[in-house]
Amino acid sequence: MPNTTPPSSEHADRLKRQAFWVCVGVAALTILDLSKINVGLPAIEESLGGGTTELQLIVAGYALAFGLALVPSGRLGDIHSRRLMFIVGLSSFTVASILCAIAPTIEFLIVARIAQGIAAGIQMPQVLGLIQQLYQGAARGRAFGLFGAVIGISTAFGPTLGGLLIAVGGPDNGWRLSFWMNVPLGLLALFFAMRVLPKRQSHAREQTGLDLVGILLLGIATLGLMLPFVLTTGAPTDDPNRWFWLFVLGLSGAAFFWWERRYQQLGKSPVIDFSLFRTASYRNGILISTAYFAAIPPYFLLVTLFLQQGLGLEPVFAGMVSISFALTSAVTSWIGGRLVFRWGRQLVVLGLVTVMIGFALVLLAGLFASVDLAPWLIAAAMTMTGAGGGLVISPNQTLTLSEVPVTQGGVAGSMAQVGQRVGTAIGVAAIISTFYATLYAEASEPDRVQVFRDGFFSGILVALALIAVALVFALVDLFGGRTEKSAVPNS
Repeated sequence: MPNTTPPSSEHADRLKRQAFWVCVGVAALTILDLSKINVGLPAIEESLGGGTTELQLIVAGYALAFGLALVPSGRLGDIHSRRLMFIVGLSSFTVASILCAIAPTIEFLIVARIAQGIAAGIQMPQVLGLIQQLYQGAARGRAFGLFGAVIGISTAFGPTLGGLLIAVGGPDNGWRLSFWMNVPLGLLALFFAMRVLPKRQSHAREQTGLDLVGILLLGIATLGLMLPFVLTTGAPTDDPNRWFWLFVLGLSGAAFFWWERRYQQLGKSPVIDFSLFRTASYRNGILISTAYFAAIPPYFLLVTLFLQQGLGLEPVFAGMVSISFALTSAVTSWIGGRLVFRWGRQLVVLGLVTVMIGFALVLLAGLFASVDLAPWLIAAAMTMTGAGGGLVISPNQTLTLSEVPVTQGGVAGSMAQVGQRVGTAIGVAAIISTFYATLYAEASEPDRVQVFRDGFFSGILVALALIAVALVFALVDLFGGRTEKSAVPNS
């Protein structure tokens, strides 16, 4: 049967697919830098020195800067040009990666990582806004399914990739290779982005402008929330005064809320339209993803530290343990993207329960298996965790944004990403500081492996508690009077 699709339509569909994969590829590059550096922390410590605080800042400082940049960048993309902001973010990310790769000191590396996080925060909202712009209806669910699959693979393959690069470059240069690899990939993505990303987009009809006061107050509030957790390492030297930043959060948060309401009453467009949070799917979706991302990235870091420092596993093998997570999460993300509008929030509940079972199996393997057998059993248990994770990320992403107008896609996606980055900062502080606090408390014990097992046990329990919080929010959404299966995706 002859093809009757007009050539112009075929060309438009091809450009749409190409733009989608450019967006997903850049998002994967961004997420890789959240996870692949984990396995390189011991090598960075050996190469540049630094203590627990500096090493945690390399991980959490990236997440902190990422979170601070998200909302203003999403707002700029919505009211001006997502394509332009995408290109600015990608270019800055590539330059910041070069600075990380050539870092002569640990302090220089921390600053460069913060710059890299800001660049990531500029480009990620554009990715989410562009996917919403490119696809509507059920096609958007499938697109977010593929997006979730790629993000799941990136998150889980990051440690493996980091370990391989350390094996190739050695402890002094291997971690630098993990940053150098971003340069050719960033330049390649930049070339395609300038060719295929759409130059036109819909804009909101109301008066739009950049609310600088609101952005500043939101940035201070985000900093006040994340910073005390970023500075929490579990070491006896942690400064108790860091918790005073929560007062900064309270004051700036209240000022932000007051200013935004006043700004909107003047007929102007605020940084955040609080009416979005009256939509249950959006509000609950952000709460679920915040709690989920408080557990998963620190969970990978915890497993990596336990395998390397506790069981003496080489970085490349410690990273490979997460391959099973990557493979199963990719499959279930793809499946979840296709089933999300049929099963709705039930998929997310199923995924979270499966993740909890996977956590429990990983914990049992770490506690009771022999040193030689434990990595293999943890890798096998990661299969269960990954299967559940794939049913959480992409369906929750789709449901969270399903009723959000396309004109607000960037800033709405930004708030969801802020929740994820705040969650990651809090989770790293809660899980990793609990792990290290146990090590410090049992430093005099003669059985070193058992000390690390005890720290691993404490950290996994915190991760399980965070996933349980996500499950509570998912159940509230499922039984809170909404019927997700009948929800019609926004077009």
